[in-house]
Amino acid sequence: MQPDTVDYSPDIIERGRLLFARPFLFIKGCVRIADLPPMDKVEIAFAGRSNVGKSSLINALCGTSSLARTSNTPGRTQELNIFESQSENLRIVDMPGYGYAKAPEDKVRAWTKLIHQYLTGRATLRRVYVLVDGRHGPKDNDLTVMNELDKAAVSYQVVLTKADKPSAKELEQVIAATRTAILKRPAAHPRVILTSSVKGDGLRDLRTEIAMLLES
Repeated sequence: MQPDTVDYSPDIIERGRLLFARPFLFIKGCVRIADLPPMDKVEIAFAGRSNVGKSSLINALCGTSSLARTSNTPGRTQELNIFESQSENLRIVDMPGYGYAKAPEDKVRAWTKLIHQYLTGRATLRRVYVLVDGRHGPKDNDLTVMNELDKAAVSYQVVLTKADKPSAKELEQVIAATRTAILKRPAAHPRVILTSSVKGDGLRDLRTEIAMLLES
């Protein structure tokens, strides 16, 4: 199912499995940069459109159904939600969803400012996983976020969600469009990961990639 085949070593695959076999806990929600915890752990962040399935993917990644709040109402995540491993030097940051036009303008401005400050000022942020809907491919606001990450020189990797939804031909077209979108971007990881929170596809590879960040 994955568009790019990577021969991970058995050791790093097992490292990724163990990394997420142990519990993550919700620490706090931050509406201001001053609310963030000290920069004392490796951080990865998840960004994406409001209806991309971000909370579902975080829950599936961590092997739970209740860590990140899921909702049928787009835009429910309105703060930086912080989750920490209880046994590893790893912190997950769930960022506010973007691209939801019905949110009040003042809230959208506040989220945008918060995201910008976080992305450009967090020394312990190792990678942002930019979640893109596997049914549609990158939209304008996905590209805007990638532009910002390129400017800030923050490493990011595109993760296609809901990859079980489109047909094989449609998925091929989305993969091709995504590869084209990231081809010459300086901060983009060259590999695209396909995931399905429902079927569990791609979770092993995503866990492995995160484990590799901790090992490097």
